[in-house]
Amino acid sequence: MSREATLRILIADDHFIVRSGLVALIQAEPDMKVVAEAADGAQAVTFYAQHRPDLALLDLRMPVKNGNDAIVAIRAEFPQARILVLTAFNGDEDIYKALRAGALGYVLKSATGESLIPAIRAVAAGQPWIPDDIATRLAMRNAHEALTAREVQVLREAARGKANKEIAAALAISEYTVKDHLKAILAKLHAADRTEAVTAAVQRGIIEL
Repeated sequence: MSREATLRILIADDHFIVRSGLVALIQAEPDMKVVAEAADGAQAVTFYAQHRPDLALLDLRMPVKNGNDAIVAIRAEFPQARILVLTAFNGDEDIYKALRAGALGYVLKSATGESLIPAIRAVAAGQPWIPDDIATRLAMRNAHEALTAREVQVLREAARGKANKEIAAALAISEYTVKDHLKAILAKLHAADRTEAVTAAVQRGIIEL
C-alpha cells in the first residue's frame, strides 16, 4: 500500500478511554483513518464484516466474545484479514493463542505510540510484527511441557476453590484421577501447591479468573 493511500483501521477494546486514545494517536497520521470502534469481540466481528478494514487492532480480554475468538471468527470469513493484537497481557500462552488464532502481530499496551504506528504499518502490509520481548516470551513456552485439555479443566475448577471431590463431580471423573492430574499440573508448572499453580497459569494466560 502506498503512503498516499488511506489505511482504514478497526479498533476493538472494551475500555472507552483506551479506544479514544488510540483513535487520537492513529488519526494523527495523515494516511490512517479509524473506520469503526468496537466495545467487545462480537462487535469486532460484525464491524469487520461491515467495514472490511485494512487492519483490525484488537484487545484480547473483551466481553461477549474474547479477542482470540473474534480473530478466529474474522479469519474464518475473511482469511486475508490482517490483525494486530494490542493488549496488556504478556503471558506466553496468551501470545501463542493469539498467533495461532491468526493474529499477524502482537504489541503490549505498555508500548509507546512510536512503536505502535510502525507495527500497524507492518501488519497492514502483511508483515509479521513480533517484538523481541514477545518473541522471548513465546520461546519460553517451548521450554514448558504443555498442559492437556483435561488438566486445564481440572486447574480451572481448582482456581474456583473447589476441593478434589467437587472437581471430580464437576468433571465426572474419580478423585484419584483428579489427584493424578493435579500432580502432573504441579510438575509441569513447577509449582509447590495448587495456589501457586493457579497463579502461574493465570500469569501465563493458560486460564482466566
